[in-house]
Parts: sequence; C-alpha cells; structure tokens
Amino acid sequence: MDFKKFSELIMIEQTLFALPFAYLGILFAGGGDFITWIWATIALFAARTAGMSFNRYIDRVIDAKNPRTSGRALPAGAMKPGDVLMLGVGSSALLVVSALMLNSLCFYLSFPAIVLLYTYSYFKRFTSASHFYLGIVEAAAPVGGYLAVTGEFDMLPFILGAVILFWIAGLDVVYAILDVDFDRKEGLFSIPARLGKEKALAISIACYVLATGLLALAGFMTARGIPYWAAVFSTAIIFYRQQSLARHDDPAAAIHEFFLLNRFVSPVLFAGTFVDVFFK
Repeated sequence: MDFKKFSELIMIEQTLFALPFAYLGILFAGGGDFITWIWATIALFAARTAGMSFNRYIDRVIDAKNPRTSGRALPAGAMKPGDVLMLGVGSSALLVVSALMLNSLCFYLSFPAIVLLYTYSYFKRFTSASHFYLGIVEAAAPVGGYLAVTGEFDMLPFILGAVILFWIAGLDVVYAILDVDFDRKEGLFSIPARLGKEKALAISIACYVLATGLLALAGFMTARGIPYWAAVFSTAIIFYRQQSLARHDDPAAAIHEFFLLNRFVSPVLFAGTFVDVFFK
C-alpha cells in the first residue's frame, strides 16, 4: 500500500485537523508532558485510521453505487478489501498499545472506543440519528486527551466532548443533504432524507448553537482568558458562515468553501487555548 492510496483512504488531511481536538483535552487538563502528547497523537492517528478503514470496508458496496463516492479506493479497485480490513485491525491494536502507554483508564476505554469506530457505518442503515453517533465517535478525541493527562473522570472532558459531538453532527447533517436522493433510493437513513432540507438545516444550526454555548461553558468553568475567548468568537463566525453556505440554493456548489472553512475550526480553537494555557 503506497502512501498516496493510504492518505486517500483515511483522508489524512482530516486526521491532521482532528488532532487539535485531542490536544484541546490535554490543554484543558493542564497541558501534560511531552510523552503524553506523543502517545496521545499516536492514539488518535491509530483511531482515525481504524475508523476510516472500517468505514470504507463496510460501505464499499454502497459507495460503489453512489456517483459521489464511486471513485474511492475500494469501489474503484485501487485497494483490496482484505488489505483495508487488516489495516483497520492493525490500527486498532496500535490504539490499544498507545492507550496502555498513557494510563490504565485510557487502556480500558480503548476497547469500547474500537467498538464505536467499527459500528458507526451500520447506524445509517437503520436510524437517522447516525449523525449524532458519528459525533459521539469524534467526541472521544478531547475526552481521551483529557483523560490521558488526569487518568480520572471529570465533568469537563465530557463538556468538551459534547462540543465536538454537536459540531460534527451538525456538520454531517449538512453533508448528508448531498446524498438525499441516493439515501432514499437505497433505503439509508439520514435527517435530510427523512425530514427534508429545511428541517435538517434547522437541526444543524441548533447543533452549532449548542456547540458554541458549550465552548463558552467550558471557558467559564476554567476561567479562560482573552486568547481562548478570541478563538471561541472566531469559531462562532466560522459557524455562521458555514450555515449561510448551507442555505445556498445549490449546496453542491457551496460545499467546497463549507469544508474549507471547516479546516480552520480545530486549529483556531487549539491555538487560542494553547496561548491561554501557556502564555497568559
């Protein structure tokens, strides 16, 4: 498997932009040490690789039918299903090892995390709530980052996790608008396919408002300073612009800018929190 095929399979650019969410949890936990950052990075990379591999393997038949996804590695025949499945298994093992190197709580939680990664793709086959299930999967990043430092449960990491849950769910609802006709034809479940575009967009904006409110709550709970609040304000502006784009008459035409803006969310939040933690 060459690097180009691997990077396309796991959408490596999204993995890189997901890393700051784990780092956000580390920062809210006090910053941790260098070794914690290394093993948390490995754990998240392994989790993303496992999740994307399982998703591509499980959805390979559906992806082949959808014009939007038929060019992906498995439907296009660029990779073998068995190789992708083994990549998912190997990445899952790496996740367990890296979690063990962090602390015992992370190790024990790595097993239900793998279950979440493996089962997401099945949810859209029987429930429109699959957007929120994906949000739960992604929410594990800041929760895991926080627990990697503290090794114990607290309310704060779950508030951070809820930020990601609602943001990703709202994002995925917009993304699903592109596949409404296909989902209805194939009997797949999504909020846009079930409720239509307008109601789906209303749910998406509610998710974004909740995510922004929870970012504010986390800031108040930890007495964050100006850099953090500047990052939250910038994120709110990005969210507003994204929701404006989602209401475009032709969502497919606006989707490129929508996801381009999406790439700024995690770096902005990470940068503001990093400066606030280490330089205030």
